[in-house]
Amino acid sequence: MTIEEAQKVVDNWINTTGVRYYNELTNMAILTEEVGEVARIMARQYGEQSFKKSDEKVNLADEMADVLFVLICLANQTGVNLTEALKTNLEKKTKRDSERHKNNEKLKS
Repeated sequence: MTIEEAQKVVDNWINTTGVRYYNELTNMAILTEEVGEVARIMARQYGEQSFKKSDEKVNLADEMADVLFVLICLANQTGVNLTEALKTNLEKKTKRDSERHKNNEKLKS
């Protein structure tokens, strides 16, 4: 599925199953919550925190998909074409960082 297709699929899901979009501020709060859930899993799975009994059924891929879903909702609501936005962003990063990371001593192993 392309990003453009994902935006259309999410829009269709929202307008059928989801009834309507939450407002942008509500979705921003939900996005923050979902990112926090990803952070919680990362801290336990790859960081130094230990899992709690309530963490046994967590699924990192599912939580990342939740983040993507809400981000796509926000893009749809605000008229952002994520395909074009990502292309533009990568061009900016490539131009800005073409030598920066190569010359970063911290990244050399």
